[in-house]
Amino acid sequence: MGSSVNARVAVNAAEGIYYKEFLPRGPLEWFKSQVKGSRATRARQQSDRLRKAGFTAPYSLAWGRLPRHREYLFSNAVPGKGVTTWLREELSDRSGAALAQRRRLLACLGEFVGRLHAAGFVHGDLRTSNVLAEPTEAGFDFALIDNERNSRRQPAAGRDILRNLMQLNMLLPTDVTRTDRMRCFLRWRKQQADLTDAEAKLLALESWRWAMRRLAKKGLA
Repeated sequence: MGSSVNARVAVNAAEGIYYKEFLPRGPLEWFKSQVKGSRATRARQQSDRLRKAGFTAPYSLAWGRLPRHREYLFSNAVPGKGVTTWLREELSDRSGAALAQRRRLLACLGEFVGRLHAAGFVHGDLRTSNVLAEPTEAGFDFALIDNERNSRRQPAAGRDILRNLMQLNMLLPTDVTRTDRMRCFLRWRKQQADLTDAEAKLLALESWRWAMRRLAKKGLA
């Protein structure tokens, strides 16, 4: 299955097992791991912290070292499909029941990320492909993957929250409308009791502008 240049991943859908091999990002990777812990170690720890706080994340099953400072991690494959997949494939129809489900998905996503930030967590790479969604009678449940760069502090740093909101906004204009984005953001906003309206408005505007600049550089906006 697809992965970044810094990892190899595979999934056994029948057994519900996910494999990730962490490839060195550069010659200093090993030295950094002596201070911060390796990426595989951080992935296990951060997923554990999410679960202890009531969020869904993979359980680590087995891990170990490979030659040339590589590591591997086996974990359970958490249920759900990436939000990106839901928007582009499962709910691509913009009418009727599919449209209502799209709107429900985005509203539930905003509330979920809002609860995450209110609990002090910031995801290291909050692309919508790293947020898995599973439909329920009430809406959607979510799980987070690729957690090795997560952090937690109370309150979460404003710049880190801004980056997460930008990452959510990296959906293409063909994926979601501005109204879709605002629907998601407003549900996020309801979870942020300490934010003033002016601060919330600034976060919404700056995260959208930042994402559009990045998409423009890629020729996608």
